[in-house]
Amino acid sequence: MSRSPRFVHNAGVAHQGFHASPFMNPEDLQRLVTVAMPYGKYKDRLIADLPGPYLAWFARKGFPPGELGRLLALMHEIDHNGLSHLLAPLRQR
Repeated sequence: MSRSPRFVHNAGVAHQGFHASPFMNPEDLQRLVTVAMPYGKYKDRLIADLPGPYLAWFARKGFPPGELGRLLALMHEIDHNGLSHLLAPLRQR
């Protein structure tokens, strides 16, 4: 299996432009429930509301660069680990 150099592989999951950090930015969690997907099939849907299979597709193919990719990768980790319910209090703000 060939690997594209534009992907960063972490724990068997391809991440483009995403480097895991031991420090989480709390503002990113709030952004998951306020930032909408800017394009594609789920355009205008909050990142926190994107379906798991869509996030998993990005994890396999590579996340876009920048903040959007970072937020999608974070949401994928949250969804994959069954922690989406932890975002509920943030939605109420």
